[in-house]
Amino acid sequence: MARIAIIGAGAIGGVVASLLQETGRHELVLCVRRQLSQLVVKYDGAERRIEAVVQTHPEEAKAVDWVMIATKAYDAETAARWLDPLCANGAPVAVLQNGVEHRERFAPYIAKEMIVPVIVDCPAERTCLEDGRDRILQRGPMSLRVPESMLGREFVQLFAGSRADALAVDDWTTVAWKKLCHNAVGALPALLLKPAGVLRNEAIGQVALDMLHECVAVGRAEGANLPDSFAEEVLTACRRGNPDSINSLHADRIAGRPMETAARNGAIVRKGRVHGIATPTNAMALALLDELARS
Repeated sequence: MARIAIIGAGAIGGVVASLLQETGRHELVLCVRRQLSQLVVKYDGAERRIEAVVQTHPEEAKAVDWVMIATKAYDAETAARWLDPLCANGAPVAVLQNGVEHRERFAPYIAKEMIVPVIVDCPAERTCLEDGRDRILQRGPMSLRVPESMLGREFVQLFAGSRADALAVDDWTTVAWKKLCHNAVGALPALLLKPAGVLRNEAIGQVALDMLHECVAVGRAEGANLPDSFAEEVLTACRRGNPDSINSLHADRIAGRPMETAARNGAIVRKGRVHGIATPTNAMALALLDELARS
């Protein structure tokens, strides 16, 4: 049994809590901004009420065995306020966020060797019901990929007995950059305020391919094993998806929330500069979305 703190109880944090609870072995602590009357996760026709201690102030926190950060990537500083008390006994920190810079993002707050970067793939959304309950609708299974290491294997073991697809992999870098490629093209629907079907437009599709080719080139320079055909594969997958779907970047823009542009397209631009690789299409998308966020 482990005592596990989850910082952030949005869609991903809620599903993670539900899966950990499913094992029947752990004590859960939710570290959130506001008190929750009840958090429910609905999946495959069934609802699971999350049983956890809810804390809203870091000074309330006590040491735990594991910490999982499930906030947005831009919220690292706020999430980090919880780490000193939660990690007082040396707890590892799993970072379940978008992008490829998980360790860099939290290195100012905790030793890099104690950070477990996690690539998450799970369609889910959080809503507030009329009765005041917070509900997360999980639309598909959750995939969790961590680097092969002692801590990575311990992280996977925490989910043993649940429906989570959790795995420690030898080539985490490739997994991370593949996910980033899929995330990168989400900037186009967010810019246009149109659902994913807009990528079926030939001209928009060509812009998406330019973005993807840049991401593939930078990912390869970072050590990812990405085939020549990967950009086309990603665009094909996007076009086969639900044309009415809205990605999280798009949803955040509609709602007037901050967007994870820095962790997505921004990471491609930053890493590209390090390797001397031009990324003009991603740089333009980044600049436009950042300016729209300020207006």
